[in-house]
Amino acid sequence: MNIAIILAAGTGNRMKNSTPKQFLKVAGKTVLEHSIDAFEKNTQIDEIAVVLRKEDISDFNRFIHKNNWKKVKKILRGGKERYESALAAINAYRQFPDYNLIFHDAARPLVSTRIIGDVVQALELYSAVTVAVPVKDTIYQVDDSQSFVQHIPNRAFLHRAQTPQAFRLKTIQQAFQIALKDPDFQATDDCGVVSKYLPDEKIFIVQGEASNMKLTYDEDLDLLKTLFSRQKK
Repeated sequence: MNIAIILAAGTGNRMKNSTPKQFLKVAGKTVLEHSIDAFEKNTQIDEIAVVLRKEDISDFNRFIHKNNWKKVKKILRGGKERYESALAAINAYRQFPDYNLIFHDAARPLVSTRIIGDVVQALELYSAVTVAVPVKDTIYQVDDSQSFVQHIPNRAFLHRAQTPQAFRLKTIQQAFQIALKDPDFQATDDCGVVSKYLPDEKIFIVQGEASNMKLTYDEDLDLLKTLFSRQKK
């Protein structure tokens, strides 16, 4: 079973809009609806779970009815931190260790059928899979003051992470079990948990796409609108 986990519990603090970014409208639907649609329509996805803020859960059923989604089977309460939302999904499916969990940011509404398919296919060979694109710009590692260049890594070995990030459930479950015992545990994404706490586990990279962008800042909304309009042409 391939379970898509749509992470939609964020507040979008880096945007000035009072509406959480996943509920902003673009191309006739909310960003969240577009993201769920991508997995609902994909034949390789068996089930969808949506992770939401507590205050958004009661109103979410209207989205299910409006879009006639058949695969959305679980609505889960997320946490303030991303890893808490991931844990909500892991715990919801903990009795099915052979399932695959495919975590996707709700704020990436243009994930393609090709990306989802490649991720699912990669899970047949690997227990951890991510989507990423090569870095085009030179990256500076700076000092503690954020004022001086400390190191310039070779960008030939750098990729920029996207989602989905997918795992065999028993793998991500084991990684979090170890991580939660670490008093200094911090995580910005799920592959980071596997990389740090299961260092022998290979994380396979699926080639991402520029259009699989994440809505983060106000100016990103105009770019998303442009990308959606190009899809219709």
